[in-house]
Amino acid sequence: MTYDIFPPNNFLGLEEANTTYDNSAALILPLPYEGTVSYGQGTRLGPQAIIEASQQVELYDRELDDEPALTHGIHTLPALAPVVRGPEHVVDAIAAYAEEHLHSGKLLVGLGGEHTVSVGMARAVKAIYDDFVLVQIDAHSDFRDSYEGSPYSHASIGRRIFDMGATIVQFGIRSICREEMEFIRAEKERVHVFFAEDVHAGQHVATLPDLLRGRTVFLTIDLDGFDPAYVPATGTPEPNGLSWMQGLEIIRVVTQLSRVIAIDCVELAPIPGQYASNFFAAKLVYKAIGLTLAKRNET
Repeated sequence: MTYDIFPPNNFLGLEEANTTYDNSAALILPLPYEGTVSYGQGTRLGPQAIIEASQQVELYDRELDDEPALTHGIHTLPALAPVVRGPEHVVDAIAAYAEEHLHSGKLLVGLGGEHTVSVGMARAVKAIYDDFVLVQIDAHSDFRDSYEGSPYSHASIGRRIFDMGATIVQFGIRSICREEMEFIRAEKERVHVFFAEDVHAGQHVATLPDLLRGRTVFLTIDLDGFDPAYVPATGTPEPNGLSWMQGLEIIRVVTQLSRVIAIDCVELAPIPGQYASNFFAAKLVYKAIGLTLAKRNET
């Protein structure tokens, strides 16, 4: 008797031959944390929504003329269980989990969850690679020293990662407070912000080689960096955001100029019955993985 079964419940729905840990060049790390959100709710559901949407993504990439998932292998790790003692303890747990797997040399890809998860990812990057650049696609600079009483708020991740010694390059920023603006003006050596209007005008392109060439990069993609016409399912949508093509071109340039060793995609708050945002996130993550691993294969 023959019968059909559902595909495996992993990123892209890959068969076992293409998703074993040892034979995979990329690791998916689901981080369903939601604890400091300040507007829309639901980011804890983001990782599973991205995984489910990814199972509808075509594996063939026309730009690369390849099926990166089959060529390189992508393994999905178990989701990190919630830590209820507060965001600082969540960051500690994420850092330990991420560091364990970054030691493998594989590309580590976190799926959030709110943006606080990126602090844990960055702490792991710092522990292994020390000097790195945070490249951030976002509507918000996240440079508040604390927000609503927490230094580990989703609104403070840029500041916490700056405190690690990282250089920070941001794209698409269009919502900012006075404290953050003063911080940006005071830290011009290590903070480089391309506001949304700068990206729309193409003013970021010429300076990227000087900022990124040869550097070790952690790429964090907050989905509210994109215009809500493309990604409405996020807790803090802001008008005048990036398009698919603008975001993809930033990722393409970053992967070509630098050594991307970790990526995360955060702040998806799925809307029941509306799948466009979920699919957008899944396809963007797969595209970022494909571009990163293709570049690694060149060297």
